[in-house]
Amino acid sequence: MPAGADHRLCIRPRGVLRGAVLTLVFTGVLATAAATGALPRQGAGAGSSDAARTDTVDRAALNRAAAAAMADGKSGKQAAEDFVSRSGDRWGAVYDKKEYADFEQALDGAYTGVGLSAGRAAEGGGVKVTRVQSGGPAERAGLRAGDRLVSVDGRPVGALSVSEVVSLLRGDGVPGSAVVLRVERGRAVWTETLLRARLATDPVSVRRLDDGAVLIKVAAFTKGAGSRVRDAVRDAPAGAGVLLDLRGNSGGLVAEAAVAASAFLDGGLVATYDVEGEQRAVYADGGGDTGRPLVALIDGGTMSAAELLTGALQDRGRAVTVGSRTFGKGSVQMPSALPDGSVAELTVGHYRTPAGHAVDGRGITPDLAAGEKAEERARTVLSGLGGGS
Repeated sequence: MPAGADHRLCIRPRGVLRGAVLTLVFTGVLATAAATGALPRQGAGAGSSDAARTDTVDRAALNRAAAAAMADGKSGKQAAEDFVSRSGDRWGAVYDKKEYADFEQALDGAYTGVGLSAGRAAEGGGVKVTRVQSGGPAERAGLRAGDRLVSVDGRPVGALSVSEVVSLLRGDGVPGSAVVLRVERGRAVWTETLLRARLATDPVSVRRLDDGAVLIKVAAFTKGAGSRVRDAVRDAPAGAGVLLDLRGNSGGLVAEAAVAASAFLDGGLVATYDVEGEQRAVYADGGGDTGRPLVALIDGGTMSAAELLTGALQDRGRAVTVGSRTFGKGSVQMPSALPDGSVAELTVGHYRTPAGHAVDGRGITPDLAAGEKAEERARTVLSGLGGGS
């Protein structure tokens, strides 16, 4: 049930030699995270001129503030949110236990729901179905894109936000639990009872273009996405160019982005980052295809792990980047458990591209700027590199 467009992102390092997990927890724009229904409030936007500063939060002081609030009978989570808000950490976030568990599940490329995406209806307001996942409960019940949702479990949804509707569809996130939908299609209105199920998402799609090139679209770097990219490159016909579409990719697992980089690089540096002053690095595995023509499509929705991959391919001269400046999310967060069981994600550092360029608040500028016809222009560039007929 992906929906909404909430842009708060967090990067959580868990060690980082080859294959190690450096996690970017993300919400909203990443469909699988929105699908959990645990949609947090929107974080601050990118573009600040002070991107290079380390907006760190005193984690011990944060825990004391939460503990003191609980001792006074107040919400420890709310106290933590207030503390982070005052700290100046524009990417800091606080999640309750369930929200955090939902995000962890989303990063595994799965969610519990009915298998539909919701969006705001352009005509007449309300909420409509924008996509139905193949094999999910919604498809089996005959729902399809364009249907309007009238109510969820008896609650009218016309005046609700998409995020609120997604939360209702999500419910408690228990597989097998029932949700009753009132659905409208044209003049027909009916009630459908669906049983929520644990569903897998597919963030990578691959297709051959009419000129022989291969288009690999990566919507998010959830678990397994990097291997899917690597397999797609290995399976591509000899000499065929690759158009790597990272537009709208809001990040995910940095380890998966590193695997994707390994599809095009023969080892070497992907990015560097610091954690509370300690310098670390992310590397690609050896054996990638370094000769196949490659163009990467990027835009303002290209974030975090996707920016890390973009920076590596651009700095190392492996790809021509086409599109518009990326979002600019390159700060590192680490989780801190609070006394009430909630979790705070706090900024501890920033990452840089192989050439040492900071990403946070700045983004990555493409080699070739392109607007609405970015894909057409990218295909022209790819053809010029010998990647299409």
